[in-house]
Amino acid sequence: MKIISSVKELEACVAHERSQNKVIGLVPTMGALHEGHASLVKRSVAENDVTIVSVFVNPTQFNDKNDLKYPEPDTRCFSYPPIDTVMEGERRPGHFNGVCQIVSKLFYMTQPDVAYFGEKDFQQVAVIRAMVADLKLPIKLVACPIVREESGLAMSSRNTLLTSEERITALNISRCLFESLEYAKSHTVCETQKKVVDELNAIEGLDVEYYHIVNGITLQEVASWDEAEEVVGCIPVFCGARPVRLIDNIRYK
Repeated sequence: MKIISSVKELEACVAHERSQNKVIGLVPTMGALHEGHASLVKRSVAENDVTIVSVFVNPTQFNDKNDLKYPEPDTRCFSYPPIDTVMEGERRPGHFNGVCQIVSKLFYMTQPDVAYFGEKDFQQVAVIRAMVADLKLPIKLVACPIVREESGLAMSSRNTLLTSEERITALNISRCLFESLEYAKSHTVCETQKKVVDELNAIEGLDVEYYHIVNGITLQEVASWDEAEEVVGCIPVFCGARPVRLIDNIRYK
């Protein structure tokens, strides 16, 4: 394993691997690594000759500009409506533009053949896919299934912010989503959406920000199960006293 800390060194390393016709896989991360990230790395290692794992915290993805200072402001603007204007895009202005800024730079620096992302950030994967098409980058995107703790809780660095009691409360999020799969077989989209929101909001310590059941490609809300070939439910829930914002999703079809 090589640890690289400069763009110049990275580009030299990539050029060397390219000269030997190696297939390169990329796993972009923002640090706080957990088993979810490890699963992406393992898959990339298994499927490619070389795997690059980036650890870069991008300040333009944070709403509070005082959290971090960005040494080299990026003025490029990426816009892919309606994919990036709904759900997280509506509630976190500038977030996906920041994602596209840094991910595009990582793509240019590492020149990967394949890039791996976790489906927990379902909308982020859709936005990056739109960016790759827009920039005409020869990169295959692989969206990997959510990695969950044995309890069902989606793995996230934010889980460490939960107290032991809050962690138990948070388990209701995945439980409710999985139970809704069976419920959806005999109920409408609207009824399923209402069941999930009402059930979670009835639990002390949980507050649903939204629950959208959407077309998995366009991310537009669907009115019926037959409206799209791919239907996914996306949810952020505030949990506990801080509170901690946890995201999850479930695939209905």
